[in-house]
Amino acid sequence: MNAALPLYIWISPGFPVGAFAYSHGLEWAVEAGDIHNAASLALWLRDIADHGAARNDAIFAALAWRAMRERKTRELNDLNALAVALANSRERHLETTTQGKAFLAIIRDAWPVPADMFDAGDVAYPVAFGAAAAAHGCPLAETVEALLLGFFSNLVSAALRLGVIGQTEGQRTIAKLLPRLRALAAAARNSTHDDLGSCALRSELAALYHETQYSRLFRS
Repeated sequence: MNAALPLYIWISPGFPVGAFAYSHGLEWAVEAGDIHNAASLALWLRDIADHGAARNDAIFAALAWRAMRERKTRELNDLNALAVALANSRERHLETTTQGKAFLAIIRDAWPVPADMFDAGDVAYPVAFGAAAAAHGCPLAETVEALLLGFFSNLVSAALRLGVIGQTEGQRTIAKLLPRLRALAAAARNSTHDDLGSCALRSELAALYHETQYSRLFRS
């Protein structure tokens, strides 16, 4: 059996974590004119991969994978608390904790692990994903790659629904982004807490401005 097979299921649109409801601030970027075609979308996504929240998510997933593999429950919960704290706006907090809660609820019911992984309270989605993957024997490299692919596939889907790009342009965007995601996942595998941090300022502002955006399709 392919050890990475559960990952493909967990990032599929049929896995009900509610990712379709979030745009990670992309909806505001479209209204502001920052994103208006495939080229501007690609630049926005590259910045998030290189400097934004996606980079932190990759590192958190890798750290959670290692903590779960070594059965370091306290370390895993401390890591989760840090991930939740670094969600630097109300909508970013909602985005990661709502999906994390939904993901963990399904894992506990349909994909049980040997023991409960987290204390009561909010759970950041990348931490839950990385821990569950380790508990099910999924390889680390594929775990981080799958998380990133799910993240960016959802943003491309949001751009499609906002009318910025078409289906073919969406596939081209994802295909061109894959080498960058592989490199990011490879770097995250050996990262530590000291590597956490982001500086995608426009993306962070988008998350804040979206909170008061008048007409919205998405929750973030």
